[in-house]
Amino acid sequence: MFRFLKKALGFDRKLYEKQKNLLVGGTPAQRQEIADNADTHPEALYFLARDADPGVRRAVALNKATPVQASALLANDRSVDVRMALAARLVELLPGLSADKHSQLYSYAVQALGVLAQDEVLKIRKALATALKDHAKAPPKVVGQLAKDVEREVSEPILRFCVALADGDLLEILADHPAPWAISAIAGRPAVSARVSDAVVESNDVTASGVLIRNAGAMFTDELLHKIIDRARDCPDWHEDIAMRKELSLDLARKLSGFVSEAVLGVLEKRKDFDSVTRKEIADIVKRRIEFRRPGGMLESSEHKIERYVASGKLTPGVILDALAWQDHKFVLLALAHLSKMHPIVVEKMLHAGSAKPIVALCWKAGLPMRVAMELQHSYARLQPKDFMNAKGGTEYPMSPEEIKWQLEFYGIDLTV
Repeated sequence: MFRFLKKALGFDRKLYEKQKNLLVGGTPAQRQEIADNADTHPEALYFLARDADPGVRRAVALNKATPVQASALLANDRSVDVRMALAARLVELLPGLSADKHSQLYSYAVQALGVLAQDEVLKIRKALATALKDHAKAPPKVVGQLAKDVEREVSEPILRFCVALADGDLLEILADHPAPWAISAIAGRPAVSARVSDAVVESNDVTASGVLIRNAGAMFTDELLHKIIDRARDCPDWHEDIAMRKELSLDLARKLSGFVSEAVLGVLEKRKDFDSVTRKEIADIVKRRIEFRRPGGMLESSEHKIERYVASGKLTPGVILDALAWQDHKFVLLALAHLSKMHPIVVEKMLHAGSAKPIVALCWKAGLPMRVAMELQHSYARLQPKDFMNAKGGTEYPMSPEEIKWQLEFYGIDLTV
């Protein structure tokens, strides 16, 4: 049993006998003195990892000379203090061990950390998560376990900060419909891949999506930004942060400018990465929006405002979009009735039919571009995206003349008159 001591102590028979007697028959204090000593041979420390005294085993767990192979024993130790000590030492050892992730020593360490990551005692898992959350070389398997822990104190630090956590784990967690705090933690990570960003938005958590949009470390594809801007109409708190995203293209900036506030339009107008034509276009929208609200203020009736715009020849598609942005639905209703030469009651029925086709036919009759029909479907009729009718080729009406005629005749509008 003590052949390892012969190797450790060489040919010094007297010293060998002394160490042998202390290991087997010494007091706990004497054995702990050996366990505390950084010059103690690793094999002696391995032997002491099975000592009956928890104080000795804790000293072994903390000793830098203890071989990593002993971690398997200590990770299952019945003493919480021993397991806590082992967790602290293994985290400290990781940078050196992870230089060769295929080594046997690294495997021993990861195996022991995996056991500790599932420890029944919360404070051990919490301590491990706190230690590994800022550890770039943390084993992915271990942090993946901690990220899925049922206790928020354990999983949240890993979800929020640990860069070693794999995208696969994050996507799996998001797919399981986690608590809102978990989605927000993922959204606020130092770096969020495009796939994970998309999964956060698809969770339909408004708060977490807002965290993601504000996160400069989150990657957005053009497709994802389109999706975010479509949903942003109902989320005013997102608007300014979207306006400042570096990925915002000119087309998306124009789309965003169709429904945001003056303050956000001001942010878009000042962006230096847009060309002069785009900045002027946004500036015109800012000016037009302000004019829409200014002359009569909040007290001006929609009827009077319509008369004013008609008299000045300024009842344009842009003004109708402005009214939609301000949610002045009565103005929109009266404007559509005037331009289509239809009674407001009929116009209202078409807008509230629960279908995109009557809205498209109505806008065609009013001589408006398809972009107005698309905005009406969303912000006035509140149709679901799956029920939208989008422009053909980006700008053209998607319905044939025969389909439009049928829709109008259904509502009593005779095009031959």
